Amino acid sequence: MSRPLSDQERRKQISIRGIVGAENVAELKRGFNRHLHFTLVKDRNVATPRDYYFALAHTVRDHLVGRWIRTQQYYYERDPKRIYYLSLEFYMGRTLQNTMINLGLQNACDEAVYQLGLDIEELEEIEEDAGLGNGGLGRLAACFLDSMATLGLAAYGYGIRYEYGIFNQKIRNGWQVEEADDWLRHGNPWEKARPEYMLPVHFYGRVEHTANGTKWVDTQVVLALPYDTPVPGYMNNTVNTMRLWSARAPNDFNLRDFNVGDYIQAVLDRNLAENISRVLYPNDNFFEGKELRLKQEYFVVAATLQDIIRRFKASKFGSTESVRTVFDSFPDQVAIQLNDTHPAMAIPELMRIFVDIEKLPWSKAWDITKRTFAYTNHTVLPEALERWPVDLVEKLLPRHLEIIYEINQRHLDHIASLFPNDVDRLRRMSLIEEGGTKRINMAHLCIVGSHAVNGVAKIHSEIVKSEVFRDFAELEPDKFQNKTNGITPRRWLLLCNPGLAELIAEKIGEDYVRDLSQLAKLHEFVDDDLFIRGVAKVKQENKVKFALYLEKEYGVKINPSSMFDVHVKRIHEYKRQLMNCLHIITMYNRIKRDPTKLFVPRTVIIGGKAAPGYHMAKMIIKLINAVAQVVNNDPVVGSKLKVIFLENYRVSLAEKVIPATDLSEQISTAGTEASGTGNMKFMLNGALTIGTMDGANVEMAEEAGEENLFIFGMRVEDVAELDKDGYNAQQYYDQLPELKQAVDQIRSGFFSSDEPDLFRDVVDMLFHHDRFKVFADYEAYVKCQEKVSELYLNSKAWTKMVIRNIAAAGKFSSDRTIKEYARDIWHVEPSDLKIPPPNEPREGAEDRTPNGTAARA
Repeated sequence: MSRPLSDQERRKQISIRGIVGAENVAELKRGFNRHLHFTLVKDRNVATPRDYYFALAHTVRDHLVGRWIRTQQYYYERDPKRIYYLSLEFYMGRTLQNTMINLGLQNACDEAVYQLGLDIEELEEIEEDAGLGNGGLGRLAACFLDSMATLGLAAYGYGIRYEYGIFNQKIRNGWQVEEADDWLRHGNPWEKARPEYMLPVHFYGRVEHTANGTKWVDTQVVLALPYDTPVPGYMNNTVNTMRLWSARAPNDFNLRDFNVGDYIQAVLDRNLAENISRVLYPNDNFFEGKELRLKQEYFVVAATLQDIIRRFKASKFGSTESVRTVFDSFPDQVAIQLNDTHPAMAIPELMRIFVDIEKLPWSKAWDITKRTFAYTNHTVLPEALERWPVDLVEKLLPRHLEIIYEINQRHLDHIASLFPNDVDRLRRMSLIEEGGTKRINMAHLCIVGSHAVNGVAKIHSEIVKSEVFRDFAELEPDKFQNKTNGITPRRWLLLCNPGLAELIAEKIGEDYVRDLSQLAKLHEFVDDDLFIRGVAKVKQENKVKFALYLEKEYGVKINPSSMFDVHVKRIHEYKRQLMNCLHIITMYNRIKRDPTKLFVPRTVIIGGKAAPGYHMAKMIIKLINAVAQVVNNDPVVGSKLKVIFLENYRVSLAEKVIPATDLSEQISTAGTEASGTGNMKFMLNGALTIGTMDGANVEMAEEAGEENLFIFGMRVEDVAELDKDGYNAQQYYDQLPELKQAVDQIRSGFFSSDEPDLFRDVVDMLFHHDRFKVFADYEAYVKCQEKVSELYLNSKAWTKMVIRNIAAAGKFSSDRTIKEYARDIWHVEPSDLKIPPPNEPREGAEDRTPNGTAARA
């Protein structure tokens, strides 16, 4: 049961969690009881916890709706430049608590629910995660939506409403088993279907070239039904919209031929169309060229662009024009950001609309298109780059293939004029890859069709310019930018770590929530004994809470005073969970060799999902669990070392484990992790980082001082040197006895006595085709971990380093990232204007709404 607020807390009327206020509490209780009544129309005694959750969600939603309508009316009247963030993934997690925080209702809701005899944390746990993403890319999109609303930008997130999100991971006998994520089975109180904005999307068919222009005919039609979810900014009354499309078959689907005869089969076949939005593809950093995936990519793009053009054409309030018919101002009114290449078909689709439907000349259409789009690159791994077979595109989207060929021809003509006779350059820069199966390089299409291209951390953006897209960067150096990723401090501090958020607010005030750079003021308190004790106390409380959670969920007892060493992220060879595993085995062997020697107790927590078809990643999960089985049941080891594999890692579990972490593992091979954002979450929540100079770790070290992170291993240049000389894993194995012992144990079946050969593939990979050079960094990693243990023994010195890290985390707010996108790419200014809340009248002309008060979408 949540405890009631103390008198002191009540007197603290305004806090970062909102005003309590008796009227607020009474109003919330009335709303709760009203919704409970509507839900049940029966005795409250038979209400389930889920009924209570829905009553609370609907009560909080009531406070959103007026602000949502006001915001959309405001945009309609002011007609600002709109920002459209196109992403195949939005990894939103849970919505209830985030909404309460951003509306300033958290404290009032806590109190109201307590007075009703309920436990708010218990109700929050009932909500399903909206798991519409795989990892970093999808979660970044969610953080960006929060920041765009908080900064008052007229922004919209557009994606797919997958019926099944990222699979639920079960661990059975140490193996990952996937279960479908039926996240909508109990309904979703946060979305609103908008059938009045349903739109047709075309597939297949053929192209007709006539005197009146080009027509795409005989297509199959699928309808796109939008579902809107409100996105509240932090305490500014702005509520933006995330619009996700769901696929629906038209009513005449498969019934147009009157001689079909099999009516029942025709109705059953509607599923074929509706499968488009059925399930999220569960790959992270890997391209799977399936027809259904290409359909998904075009589906979101085609529906979204129709919606964008409809909104662009709609008359501005007070305008004499009924609709805009001229597209010259389009790039001044519309910015479209492509979140990786997944929505790249938007480029030929906008060209098709402009040229075939709106009858613009090609050169004008192309100029407008380029000025509208910008592209974010998220990876340099070659297996992740999208390269669609020409044959597949020709079958599914024949007109788009023609347009892509035309774009490519003009692009290559331009290159040839600048570099005559440089055939190899033309081959490298073409949008079409010849040789074997002809493929379309979607990254090249995005670069050519955008006015800005950005990487997501300084080191990544440099690699993009100097290696991956070098030819393009030489041609147009000003097109390439860096926008280092960030995280929203609302979810990743206020929501998940209220103890630390309050402690910081007591020292530097509350404004840091909107301006995270103010955390730098904490440098003044690095030597403040009271603050040091406070930070350590909050961390310890978070660890105890997480330890209780682990005991309840997994039946594992862990020592909360041990170091919580945490490695949570997607399982991938480049992220090197295997190196962590080798370190665990090394620690185990050291304890066994001399059980009396002082050993800093550790609880190693590893979590993450493997793509269902990624054999090696699944073997890595099995190995970690096999090692855990041996370590955790060895009486000689006892409580000195525990290993836990965290099942079904997801946003809501990250919110629990991150605040409890002492050591954050960010150990990818230098040059492989584009940015990482988990690294930033740990830093903000008072964990220290052990990591390579990769992704945003480089900038974290820059901000905090390299001496305040545990940096080890090869730099990008060292990796390149090793590639040049040839990486020889055997050499490290021969020279490092502890590495040899650990690898021999894996190979011999020490961790898999029932099946000694179980991990043969893993060992074989480590010796013969390890692209990510685990053995090369092993020694530096183990030595660095010894330094970590040494510092952990000195609690005060450790906590001082933690404070230096928190004080240096300000740069890594997604608010800062979005301000940079706004100014450098979208050419809009963030606004700190607060739209009046629904209970206050708007002034003068602003209060006039066209044709009644319904919000325009």
